[in-house]
Amino acid sequence: MTRAGQGCPSIPGGAVAEDDEATVDRGVPADEPFPLLIAVTSSPAERIRLAERLDGIAPLLLVADLDELRRLIAAPQQVAATASEPAPAALVIDSARSSARCGSREIDLTRLEHDLLTCLISEPVHVWTYAELHRSVWGDEGRERKADVQSLVKRLRRKLHDLGTGATIDVVRGVGLRMTDHQQARVERA
Repeated sequence: MTRAGQGCPSIPGGAVAEDDEATVDRGVPADEPFPLLIAVTSSPAERIRLAERLDGIAPLLLVADLDELRRLIAAPQQVAATASEPAPAALVIDSARSSARCGSREIDLTRLEHDLLTCLISEPVHVWTYAELHRSVWGDEGRERKADVQSLVKRLRRKLHDLGTGATIDVVRGVGLRMTDHQQARVERA
């Protein structure tokens, strides 16, 4: 493994990566530290290239700038400071009724809202590209109608806010969308 700051000759911008011959021990217990690759680049094309190139090596965190990285690192400290508050109720997506509930509140979802929300919580920490979301929700192969996804996300954000859940949909600039604060979210199927 190269040292941070030295850079990696095969990855421009000084990103840190493991050597090709190195393997990651997949059998590490959950309580032991695990490798995490962090790449900082403002270029959307470079983030996508890094994600494709480093896929499967180790968990990868891609950020646009150091401010975004600081916000992500600071979040656990803020959660620990408010640990005395009661934990928010889990977000539950009810596929049979096409609804979402959090605690005693419940909202109806359209088919598109349901499918988008299910995609976003199905793979934790995954950043979904607009093309992937369009393919999964609308079933359109090869189309990337960003406006469709953005409009749907705007409606879903409003509904999630009205529901009172801590789950939010964040934009990863230049890449796509991801669900945050979704640790307890689950989908109930009929």
